[in-house]
Amino acid sequence: VSREVGIAALERNTGDAVLIQLADCQTYVKTIHHVHLHPPSVIIFPDTFVNSSKQHQRPQQESMLLQCLREEFDDVAALETVGRKYFNDSAGMDFMNQLIVDEEERAGTLLALGNKYYSLSAASALFKYVDAKLNVVFASQSLRIRYRGVEGTMMIDTDTAVNLELVGNRLSKKSSHSLFGLLNHCFTPMATRLLRVNILAPITVQSSIDARLDVVQELINAEEKYTSIKDALRTLKKIDLDKLIASLTTSESRVSKTPGAASFRVRQMLDLRSVIRSLPAVATALHGCNSQLLRVVAEMVSDERIARIEEKVAETLNQDANVTRGSAGLGSLNARVFAVRISKLFIQANYDRLLDVARETYRENVGDILDLCKSLASEHDLPYNPTFIESSGGFWLTIRKDELSGELPRGCINVTSKGVKWKFTTLELKKRNSRMKDSLDEALLMSDRIIQGLVEEIIGDVGALYKASEAVSEAPAASRSAET
Repeated sequence: VSREVGIAALERNTGDAVLIQLADCQTYVKTIHHVHLHPPSVIIFPDTFVNSSKQHQRPQQESMLLQCLREEFDDVAALETVGRKYFNDSAGMDFMNQLIVDEEERAGTLLALGNKYYSLSAASALFKYVDAKLNVVFASQSLRIRYRGVEGTMMIDTDTAVNLELVGNRLSKKSSHSLFGLLNHCFTPMATRLLRVNILAPITVQSSIDARLDVVQELINAEEKYTSIKDALRTLKKIDLDKLIASLTTSESRVSKTPGAASFRVRQMLDLRSVIRSLPAVATALHGCNSQLLRVVAEMVSDERIARIEEKVAETLNQDANVTRGSAGLGSLNARVFAVRISKLFIQANYDRLLDVARETYRENVGDILDLCKSLASEHDLPYNPTFIESSGGFWLTIRKDELSGELPRGCINVTSKGVKWKFTTLELKKRNSRMKDSLDEALLMSDRIIQGLVEEIIGDVGALYKASEAVSEAPAASRSAET
């Protein structure tokens, strides 16, 4: 006897949501397979699945589906109950109408979900859980939600995937000796995730397979084209566009305005600008391709809405503000502090003067700290070097051990050994670091207000970013196939 099962999966970091409804057998092998395609950290289910704990109420046998989930995922995911009343198909459809990004696929997705009672019920509980437990809400029409049918892909059971070492090595989790490790020459995190899904659920539709084979054949025959595509994609290697979009479209239901959060949002916007500036090179590299799939990818990264987003970002961010990936020094901090350009809106509100004052105060405080470090070096006739460590509260003094004879002068506190150097501070330096931190926080919070206004402006075109992310997933996957 088949049993209908609805699945709603949300990758919180990437904002990618998938809904599935399928008819399964009593052992729920199809359900387990599809859950494995989206490795869970938390699995939620109705509280009616578990034994009743209410007094004088007859105990119920635990649901067979829950037993299968416990057996398969108990060691890797938390299993939590949600009230049965939250599994509501009407509320689920309301979430779909509210959240699905405004793209040409929107109408088709809503139509496909119209009679999917179990999928919509699961979606309702999922988004209520995300709001209540994870303190996350999504902007209207900002989420990429897809209904995925079970047809068109091959089902590979968990034991087979493990025994064949499709995505992981049986002997060592850290080892890359698996089919996934062998094929993973992808340049972007998005393509890496797509590769994993394609290995665990290979496509069986002949037309889709032929389209990918056409790409492989074209890139094998045109080595220069293949190299230019690879070079264009390398600029996106360190930025996960899916996660970047998710950070822009989500917010906390109980908002906490902190300098750390403000600094993060400014950096995210700088990363977005870097991605947008890289997309024209990808479009140029794909220009003139003959295969249908690569032509579609070229169109996706050439969307006119991306140009609109770039224009809005250029109006808000200073052109010379740039944060190097992995950088945590003073240059990276200064890029965030001076990233925002004053917009006309805030000029009218005299907001520009307040932000300029905060920035100037921050600049003066940094100058005072550097002057103090020079003064201390001159006073003690020692080659002190001021070192900025953001995670440790600001500036510290360092000196090579071989440049110091004897002990450090009096007044040096919090002395620690860092390799070939001594790291330390003074009471006066700590005071000046504190003043610098106050002005820094004020400047970042004011910049964040402008950044949030920018996000509200570009959220209407977020569908173009989703398309671009999908494009730079497909292109590396095709290049990978040609390379292997």
